[in-house]
Amino acid sequence: MTKDFTLQKYRELCEAIIASGYKTSTIRDYIQYDSGKGTVLIRHDVDRKPKSALKMARLEHGLGIGSTYYFRYIPNVFIPDIIQEISSLDHEIGYHYETLSKCNGDFGKAISLFQRELDNFRQYVPVSTISMHGRPLSKWDNRDLWQKYDLKEFDLAGECYLSIDYKKVTYLSDTGRTWHPGRYNLRDHVAGHSPDYLETTDDLIRYISKGRRDALCLLTHPNRWSNSSKEWLIEAAVDYCTNRAKQILAKIRSSTA
Repeated sequence: MTKDFTLQKYRELCEAIIASGYKTSTIRDYIQYDSGKGTVLIRHDVDRKPKSALKMARLEHGLGIGSTYYFRYIPNVFIPDIIQEISSLDHEIGYHYETLSKCNGDFGKAISLFQRELDNFRQYVPVSTISMHGRPLSKWDNRDLWQKYDLKEFDLAGECYLSIDYKKVTYLSDTGRTWHPGRYNLRDHVAGHSPDYLETTDDLIRYISKGRRDALCLLTHPNRWSNSSKEWLIEAAVDYCTNRAKQILAKIRSSTA
């Protein structure tokens, strides 16, 4: 059995999606055209290690899959050459914004910074959709920007968490190195229901292979998926430590709520 959270295991997941007859979609195309049942929206949050995202994008392109890559605007992640190459492989590029956290809750500064960072993305590739970066250790929820401002002012088709009806789309994320919907997920929750019996990617492959026709949204973090034993061990250790920190933080927040 292939080790979980490797590029080879991700290939197996993609092949299961194709074999099951699902259509794949970018976030932009789903928001604009609402492909409906039998569609898998594939989304990747590039929090770090953009070269891992490029490897994943090449793998998908070879299988005829187009997906969406949301890049943070931070050093060592916002790498225009990599972003442009992934775009050239028929993938959508989006902006993984976190400006309210960066500006410590100052909405005026945050929206100005949002505009500058978005403009810098658009120097290299078109950007139609955005997705907030969770920043679980920050007390600010970056989605709150859109309580005061309008996406249309920035010529955006949608925000990944706010523009999709997750009562119609089953949301599945690899956050915390598991496909369980809530075990280590402090912030990027959605309104709909996700199966709480999924743990491994093999569980997810079996779920998809049953021929279900509900629409799915799959979120991965490319840095987590590697065929290098060294990288795999490092990422597993980082995830372990991060998950423990999240559990402690969740207890602190619940005790002070």
